[in-house]
Amino acid sequence: MSQLTPLMKQYQAVKTSYPDAIVFFRLGDFYEMFGQDAVIASKVLQITLTSRDKSKKDPMPMCGIPHFTHESYTAKLVRAGYKVAICEQVEDPKETKGIVKREVVKVVTPGTFLPDDPKENNFIISFFQKENIFGIATADITTGEFLIYETHTSLEDEIIRFHPKEVLYPQSFKNNSSVIDKLGDFYLTGYDDWYFDYIEAYRKLLNYFKVASLDGYGCEGMIVGISAAGALLNYLEENQKGTLSFKKIRVLRRESSMLLDAATLRNLEISRNMNTDGIEGSLLWVLDQTETPMGGRLLRTWLLNPLIESEQIVRRQDAVGVLMSDPESLVKIQKSLEGIYDIERLASRVDSGSASARDLLALKNSLDVLPEVKVLLESYDNEMIRSIEKRIELMPGIHQLIEASIADDPPLALREGGLIKKGYHSEIDELREISSSGRDVIASLQARERERTGISSLKVGYNRVFGYYIEATRANLDQVPEDYIRKQTLVNAERFITPELKEYEAKILGADERLKNLEYDIFTEIRDSVAVETGKLQNTAQAVAELDALRSFAFIARRYNYERPLVDNGMLIQIAEGRHPVIERLTSGEKFIPNDALLDSGANNISIITGPNMAGKSTYMRQVALIVLMAQIGSFVPAREARIGIVDRIFTRIGASDVITKGQSTFMVEMIETANILNNATERSLILLDEVGRGTSTFDGISIAWAVVEYISRAVKARTLFATHYHELTELSLTLKGIRNLNVAVKEWGDEIIFLRRIEEGAADKSYGIQVARLAGLPDETILRAKEILSNLEKAELNELGAPKLAYASEGEPSERKARGQLDLFTTQADPVLKELLGLDILSMSPIEALNTLFAMRKKLADMKEEGEK
Repeated sequence: MSQLTPLMKQYQAVKTSYPDAIVFFRLGDFYEMFGQDAVIASKVLQITLTSRDKSKKDPMPMCGIPHFTHESYTAKLVRAGYKVAICEQVEDPKETKGIVKREVVKVVTPGTFLPDDPKENNFIISFFQKENIFGIATADITTGEFLIYETHTSLEDEIIRFHPKEVLYPQSFKNNSSVIDKLGDFYLTGYDDWYFDYIEAYRKLLNYFKVASLDGYGCEGMIVGISAAGALLNYLEENQKGTLSFKKIRVLRRESSMLLDAATLRNLEISRNMNTDGIEGSLLWVLDQTETPMGGRLLRTWLLNPLIESEQIVRRQDAVGVLMSDPESLVKIQKSLEGIYDIERLASRVDSGSASARDLLALKNSLDVLPEVKVLLESYDNEMIRSIEKRIELMPGIHQLIEASIADDPPLALREGGLIKKGYHSEIDELREISSSGRDVIASLQARERERTGISSLKVGYNRVFGYYIEATRANLDQVPEDYIRKQTLVNAERFITPELKEYEAKILGADERLKNLEYDIFTEIRDSVAVETGKLQNTAQAVAELDALRSFAFIARRYNYERPLVDNGMLIQIAEGRHPVIERLTSGEKFIPNDALLDSGANNISIITGPNMAGKSTYMRQVALIVLMAQIGSFVPAREARIGIVDRIFTRIGASDVITKGQSTFMVEMIETANILNNATERSLILLDEVGRGTSTFDGISIAWAVVEYISRAVKARTLFATHYHELTELSLTLKGIRNLNVAVKEWGDEIIFLRRIEEGAADKSYGIQVARLAGLPDETILRAKEILSNLEKAELNELGAPKLAYASEGEPSERKARGQLDLFTTQADPVLKELLGLDILSMSPIEALNTLFAMRKKLADMKEEGEK
């Protein structure tokens, strides 16, 4: 360290404090990175890697980026999974002797960065565990949301529903594989355990929210949840350096909404599709026709947290219904919402002191639209719409302030001037006049000097190092006056200054500097005045978001002919001509075939669905679940009519996957998911089971599947759809009440089949596996051989030893079979000898008789072999 320069000593001190972050170290107009930070950054950002002190034996790697472009580079590093510590100069270099003081003003992490999709939240989650209780706190610093709750359910399921960009956990959990291994897909940050101490966490929350008790937020007594929340708040304060804008704690009550576990979110493709993990092809993709970012975020939240109280569902349905009833007003609302920016995030930035002049303009432009929205809503006779209208506040004071003060086209940077509108502040206007006229003086000085010297190419220029200067080419140096003072020599020119030029420079630059500083000061005063109304802005943003989400439901319902379902607390799920909301949007040319569904707690408790692969069993089950889910978020549904008895959970066991990293086979994953369903489902749940038991031997698979259906029927009694290829399970309808058989209709055409996609009563008569294999493109020889084996199986052909005759064809001579390379594992050539052997009474035979009989049998076999080879 003693060999380092003062600057590098300062850098090393900063880096020591932030060892897990890439440090952006401000040097003038650039952020520089050194050492391993530079090596990593140069690769991720695709910028040139150079070195400092190249003459030394081990020069230090370095790279740099312009300070005004740092946000785009920061975004690339964060997306690549790195933290970035922004280290700024906190002193004016002109007023400082020696090294300028520098401090880290912000640490940007995956959980504290603005997401690419404005309709996505950027959640960071913290969790703490005590016994079998998980305390969870989640926050989005870009919107000001801060949420806390406790749960006994799977931590993985709870975290996946928020899809956080970062997960904070106690450092002592680092080696707890049962917890951490399940979170491998997330960016994980370990944090010292003492921050999760309840007393410390409680004190942190009281101090931040400036309250004497947490009772007012409804989280008093939530020891584990408060521990997680306090640690999260401390972490964010450390990294964001006082720019947080949380106004309150919101407690999530798990009993008011349905938990969608990880398997259900994945199998039903609710917010992401399974192929690319993107939004297209998901239910969210169909339903989200919102116009505002906050509306999109709220709709996603509704979708991931279906309601389980009928009164709340009906309240949303009523609002959607009245919006649908007036298509003309619906279009007008949409047009109005198009002009509203992300008020929620703008308010958060204003409150945290990070809003730019352009942000204030966006806020003002959004406020412009609100009176029109309120007028449109006043005509609706609906309780929820009226509530939304009342919560939208116009805030004319803020609007007038921004309109009068902020320039129409301000720069993004706040310290470069150009922020304040002409006429708002007299001193700013005066300084602008001086600065502007000063530039005119410089231009006239250039003209005078050209005339005085006779040098037509003479020019007056400016740079930050030398200020204003006069430049003359080498060819004209003999015409330069004696009062010119040489300042800099270039390859083809010389630069000079004069006393007159320096005098003008002092006036102009002094005015410019004072102007920029004053504009910044006035702007921060304006921003602080707007921040006083943050609460109103956030309430208005929430109301606009609700309107946007409801309008999206109404728009989709009208566009795609959705109907309002009857939702109640009964046990009946009855759907007439239901359609899969996503597949019908993706199907081009082919008309989607609707199907009915009937489930209840009595005679229609469990439906066992048989039929060939690709016929539509899984699609049918998914569409039933999606229609139920849509009904419980208050949306209308793709069906002619529907009655939905509220479900408390939707459980799915669909598809096959190995989890190699955990040493779990397809069958093990299948059994774990099935066990989770049987252990957690209730009578009010909806269960979807697809091909349970197929990952093991046939008899084992049938046994497990049979036992699972029996257990659901007798112990759980949940409404269940069970798709299977085990036709033996259809016999359960004869032995258990509440089970009925369904099948997917197909039409045979010679050796081919046509999928009719229609669900019918009764069991399928066959699986059509070979026909599906043909459709998949298996070679003809393979298809023919499969038919032969199937024929033998169906005839139950067994030889005298009970061995199946699977290895030889039903047609053709042995020589023909041999020619085409088939193994003759279970031939019947030895049948006469075997019959004789099986008929012997060995206990009554003497040893000599036994030997003679054995010798005779051996001769017969040899003769038969010789005859077969001829």
